[in-house]
Amino acid sequence: MTHPNKALFESGKSLPIIPSCEHFAGSEKLILKAFEMQKKLGPVFDITCDCEDGAETGKEVEHANMIVKVVNSDANPYDMAGTRIHDFSHPDWRQDVDILVPGAGEKLAYITLPKSTSFEDVKTQVDYIQAKCKEVGITREIPIHILIETHGALNDVEKIATLPWLQVLDFGLMDFVSGYQGAIPAINMRSPGQFNHRLIAAAKTRVCQAAIQNHVIPCHNVTLDLKNPYQTYKDAEIARNDFGFMRMWSIYPTQIQAIVDAMKPDFTELQAAQNILLAAQDAEWGPIQYDGELHDRATYRYFWELVQRAHFSGQKLQEEVTKRFFS
Repeated sequence: MTHPNKALFESGKSLPIIPSCEHFAGSEKLILKAFEMQKKLGPVFDITCDCEDGAETGKEVEHANMIVKVVNSDANPYDMAGTRIHDFSHPDWRQDVDILVPGAGEKLAYITLPKSTSFEDVKTQVDYIQAKCKEVGITREIPIHILIETHGALNDVEKIATLPWLQVLDFGLMDFVSGYQGAIPAINMRSPGQFNHRLIAAAKTRVCQAAIQNHVIPCHNVTLDLKNPYQTYKDAEIARNDFGFMRMWSIYPTQIQAIVDAMKPDFTELQAAQNILLAAQDAEWGPIQYDGELHDRATYRYFWELVQRAHFSGQKLQEEVTKRFFS
């Protein structure tokens, strides 16, 4: 029987299937702790090893080399660790690339580019990463994540979303609000203001639209209330269901499970999706009726992506679904 990846997407691109949670860690201690959590929870979240905010001033080289060491170590069995380098205006961003790409380019899950102010900034960085890969003989495409957190980046977001190797557009709330120089109150860095303020809501909507129409995953900003998992859960739920974000940042261990749970597919819809896909494969992906409704390749694509995301979030699937589609 034909696998859905071959049957449903022969004529175009689909959104990447990646975890719905991305956990940031700066120091070696916190990165290793995150790896231990990943082993405990399973491969349901990525880990971003942070050069930008993690490195002490003057110790950027040592920090980048530390990230190379831990990404290549046995502590990273799932190969689900990426990195955030310094921003375009920082003198060390090229140095980050020169260390990280040759040292860990075969295993890095992604490279995140922060605080860009224009399309030209990020294009320069992406071009440099691609050239460095070619120079050192790395043939894989290292996925690129780009933070949209300045007026300039938001103004160019539709162009930025077309860049090669791009996998994720991240929305950065705190720098975005700071850029308004008081026009947006600081209280709107928290909920419910971050969803209700019209300038912020418009920016989030624009990032999601630019991302999804270019087959890129939109990723939501952090929840500042570190020790309230319920607030993280509600923020992730609103981001997912009201705006279309398909991924969210975590900066505290208890936020990880809250984000994964909030962004899981609805159980009832997931059950129907599995039944429809099994019946569709039996019919060689021709139209079928299910529960009195007509389904064809358009709905099959939706349900297949839903089932893959459920699989990535650790939800238990029907045994037959696992056997046919994921074994």
